[in-house]
Amino acid sequence: MRTFASTSRGLDHDAFPMRLWHKAKKLGIWDPRDIDFTQDIADWKRLTPPEQDILLRLTTLFQAGEEAVTLDLLPLIQVIASEGRLEEEIYLTSFLWEEAKHVEIFRRFFDEVAGESSDLSRYFTPSYQRIFMDELPTALGRLRVDASPGALADASVTYNMIVEGVLAETGYHAYHEALTRNGIMPGMQQVTRLLKQDESRHLAYGVYLLSRLVLEGGEPLWQRIQDRMALLLAPAVGVIMEVFASYEPIPFGLTLEAFSTFALSQFQNRLERIERARAGALDQATAGLV
Repeated sequence: MRTFASTSRGLDHDAFPMRLWHKAKKLGIWDPRDIDFTQDIADWKRLTPPEQDILLRLTTLFQAGEEAVTLDLLPLIQVIASEGRLEEEIYLTSFLWEEAKHVEIFRRFFDEVAGESSDLSRYFTPSYQRIFMDELPTALGRLRVDASPGALADASVTYNMIVEGVLAETGYHAYHEALTRNGIMPGMQQVTRLLKQDESRHLAYGVYLLSRLVLEGGEPLWQRIQDRMALLLAPAVGVIMEVFASYEPIPFGLTLEAFSTFALSQFQNRLERIERARAGALDQATAGLV
């Protein structure tokens, strides 16, 4: 007879995924339609063409990336559900909803602030295409036929550690520097803060998941995670290099060195957290993340 966790053992509200769930219910409730873009529209019109172009480029990469994870994420949720990990699945229900909201808010920027309706695929550079059109859909899609811990680790590294932990966080940092330093676009500044809150929970779950897999799978899983991270580091840094390669000087006083250094720092921080799980320290790996 089929059993149900919620009517037998109950829910573990102290479990890390459930703590993320309770946080998501409070901080993830925001409506993309509530963001006021009135000042952003006025500020956009005063920007120089290079300034407009780099914001279009950054927003395009965010928009396509958010759509990609919205489309590709479901197999990961299905694997967790098939394993009967109810607390994890409960939290993961917020993932898809939040990524979908991110798609909506960036489209609002194009439609209402930039007045942009052209095909923006011109901004998809080779490194970006490799990650979002090859590595991400392949790693997550593989879970439909291979639900092994190794395949799950590959998917989480690609999505949580590289796409969110390196690229998205570096992109938010660029947005923050460009907009707050120049005191422009308060609506998009608010969007950046809200998205960073959402993504911080996604990253926290990724660290938890990979740490759990290392605890369960030992050194072979740890080595697989290291190998996957190393494989994707070059194209991840390549995305950042290619974003800024078209500008001389880079608008808004941004510098390539600052963002490449930031990206490498994020990469190392994620890897070090997961490594703590090798010694059986899951609590240490996730300390301070929720």
